Amino acid sequence: MNDITETILDAQVQHGLESRRMYVMDIGKADPSLLAEKLISRSREAGYTKIFAKIPDTSSKPFLSSGYILEAKIPRDPDAEAFTHFLAYYLDEERRTPENPDYLQEVLDLCSERTFSSPRPLKEGTICEVCSPEDTPEMARIYREVFPSYPFPIHDLEYLRETMKSHVLYCGIRKQGRLAALASAEMYPSHSQAEMTDFATLPEHRGNGYASVLLEYMEQRLPGHGIFVPYTIARAVSPGMNITFASAGYRFSGQLINNTQISGSIESMNVWYKILKK
Repeated sequence: MNDITETILDAQVQHGLESRRMYVMDIGKADPSLLAEKLISRSREAGYTKIFAKIPDTSSKPFLSSGYILEAKIPRDPDAEAFTHFLAYYLDEERRTPENPDYLQEVLDLCSERTFSSPRPLKEGTICEVCSPEDTPEMARIYREVFPSYPFPIHDLEYLRETMKSHVLYCGIRKQGRLAALASAEMYPSHSQAEMTDFATLPEHRGNGYASVLLEYMEQRLPGHGIFVPYTIARAVSPGMNITFASAGYRFSGQLINNTQISGSIESMNVWYKILKK
């Protein structure tokens, strides 16, 4: 059963048994004190083992007083005068501890050795472009192949079309007329942020550096939408994706332990961000 999204005390919250967590995507006008406690009680009733809250720093104090911890933070504006906090509350001690901490550190060590590098140019017959509603059947097919399960319904054509229309910039690399790789920027102009996410390259096209090309392509379009702080929540076990962001000048901000269900298992995630020039 897919996780669902509902409004709790005016906050937009995703939750379900796939990730076994509550995820506050937007606090809205909810009272932080009431919301922090409500999420704990609801999570206990449902048997969830983690609460993950992405909220403004000005709302963090009541959460921290209720036992939540800060796992990462990113600027909410290009001048870094305000921040978004990524808070966690664990209802199960086992979930608080990653299974493979040494390997996760090895991935970060690899990233620390990287310096900024530009993407490789695309070969003749290969282009990068913004996706349109007509592309959604092909997009859904690629996402189904790359991600058997995912925290959001990117396999669903209607979901892709609705989010494309509202706030998500989907981009793809097309080789000989067919999509070979995808990525998206989930845009939040009200606080100048965009989550760079949904990176997927078909197996037969991997090794060409397409993720780096897509990342740069999306970054170039964000300022036109009033966005100057792109960030990502990348699988902590994936050297490739973490290196992609480190090589593009992103800064590591923290690790979300056992946070997200992807392809059948709950994984830890690394948070990276970058401040674009105005």
